[in-house]
Amino acid sequence: MNTESTALDESSQATRVAAPAEIPAARRFYWSLRRELWENRSIYLAPLAVAALILLGSLIGARHLAAGVRAAQALSAIEQHKAIVRPYSFVAFALMATTFVVAVLYSLDALHGERRDRSILFWKSLPVSDRMTVLAKASVPIVVIPLLTFAITVFTLLVMLLLGSAFLLGTGQGAATLWAQVPLLQMSLMVLYHMVAVHGLWYAPIYGWLLLVSSWARRTAFLWAVLPLLVIGVFEKIAFNTSSFAALLANRISGGMEAGEVTTAGMTADPLMPMTPGSFLTSPGLWIGLAVATAFLAAAVRLRRVRGPL
Repeated sequence: MNTESTALDESSQATRVAAPAEIPAARRFYWSLRRELWENRSIYLAPLAVAALILLGSLIGARHLAAGVRAAQALSAIEQHKAIVRPYSFVAFALMATTFVVAVLYSLDALHGERRDRSILFWKSLPVSDRMTVLAKASVPIVVIPLLTFAITVFTLLVMLLLGSAFLLGTGQGAATLWAQVPLLQMSLMVLYHMVAVHGLWYAPIYGWLLLVSSWARRTAFLWAVLPLLVIGVFEKIAFNTSSFAALLANRISGGMEAGEVTTAGMTADPLMPMTPGSFLTSPGLWIGLAVATAFLAAAVRLRRVRGPL
């Protein structure tokens, strides 16, 4: 009887141990991403709040739209386009800037927060490796936030365009000029390209560095993320009277604009701006940055494995 009981216990233990391995890796990664969205609702609430504020402002200011369109019609074709499309480009810029700040704050707290509230003990008990956890967290600023920003931006631009058209028709003025000068499809493609290329791939080493600091720092992660960069820049300036490191950081934050590596780096949705994915994908700065981001993430995986709760 004891032998049978022991055999049953061993069999049930083997089943419990083997069960996690039966869960596909893709499903575990999917639920890891779901966890991040569930725990960090500012990822989508912040841009949605900004979009709602923009639409409220557009609704209030739409009464001046007819006069603005009439004034723009007296300008040259290029100036007319700039005048009419300017509010839409500003909206795209505002949402991009908002989500960049959200991505930075998320990356700084992603691994530090779970150590601070000691929830890391619970998450480590689940059948999800440190590598998969870090990759899921890195996917949020690199993939999820850019795609979410694209969707929110396009929706906001569409609603603005429909509101503007309704007000123009209500004043007896046609909306043909508005739709001709605000090509929504081209602007949407521009926003998608910019979010994937710049906010996703080009900024990857920034997010990798912030995740590394988040996995290492015991407190004040923001200071530990910024101070080493400032110290390196100041040391280079004093010792060698050069600013190569500062220029490198400025080039990365500006989206490669200063080095001419990403021609669409300026946060804009202007459809007249060229999209050059070929030159972007062959730029050395992109691949060097991705290699650096990979090194940062590998170090973050190692630190999460050995670091305990605070």
